[in-house]
Amino acid sequence: MTSAQPLIELWRGPLRESVHCGHAVVCGPDGQVVEAWGDAGAVIYPRSSIKMIQALPLAESGADLPPERLALACASHEGAEGHVARVRGWLDDLGLGDDALMCGREAPRDREAKHAMIRAGGRPDQAHNQCSGKHVGFLHLARRMGAEGPYVDPDGPVQARVRAAFEEVTGEASPATGIDGCAAPNFATTVGGLARAMARYAAAREGQGAREGAMVALREAMMAHPWLVAGTGKATTRLMEAARGRAGVKVGAEGVFVAILPGRSLGVALKVADGAERGAEAAMAALLAHLGVLDADDPVVRSLAAAPIVNRAGAEVGRVLPAPGFAQAANSPTA
Repeated sequence: MTSAQPLIELWRGPLRESVHCGHAVVCGPDGQVVEAWGDAGAVIYPRSSIKMIQALPLAESGADLPPERLALACASHEGAEGHVARVRGWLDDLGLGDDALMCGREAPRDREAKHAMIRAGGRPDQAHNQCSGKHVGFLHLARRMGAEGPYVDPDGPVQARVRAAFEEVTGEASPATGIDGCAAPNFATTVGGLARAMARYAAAREGQGAREGAMVALREAMMAHPWLVAGTGKATTRLMEAARGRAGVKVGAEGVFVAILPGRSLGVALKVADGAERGAEAAMAALLAHLGVLDADDPVVRSLAAAPIVNRAGAEVGRVLPAPGFAQAANSPTA
């Protein structure tokens, strides 16, 4: 087994102060590994990076959903007013209330929404949970299936269908099941399997079949509505906005990040071993530049993968950078 490889470094003055090690894989349309750093066979929980896979059975079910709702089903949103209103509207259309959700209450992560709630003396409901869009999607799927029982039950009919889709697109039997922070099951896979799944989304084309059509609908919804998938200032949203339809990306907790690159029919997955969001964001930005999807000098890339460390007096005292040998930028961007 290959050990985790240095991906991102933090330099302060002449010394490397910190290093984020991990695993990163790029897969082609046939599932072959094109490039890898660290161990492509490392088994991980992909966490929220796989929401487009968890939404796949819904998209395949024939439900007539607009792109905004498909994007919301793939979202780890910030609980801003625009996110919560859309979740509540979807629940209303299903004839359901907030108590039908099983994701738990969470204060808005959006600063303005959180402060407005505090000033008003309010309290969050489950629609504010960053995973509430995914959970409404599960409820919608359960309705279409006529499924009974808790929709988050790992052995129930909804999650059985999700697991089947997950194992089919990763090309691997999941070796373990964990429970995510939102109470939904999270199925383990390898970093290579996760990249393989993203490559399948990237290579999918209309007219190839129901599954491929569903994959196209989900990836295009994500890229068309990057703010719904995350929120203001979030790396997921900023990278998709910068890519302008060349990449659909999604973060997951504990240092996971994935990318779907339709123009190249490539899928990308990475896991930062220490679980650090900083390392995962910088590594994904570096990989998108390395693959020519974004220019290395793009302001979003530089803010994540060449980020200055500034002290409280405003002086630059260090920098976050890709480690030597990891994701050297392409000479020029490609579509």
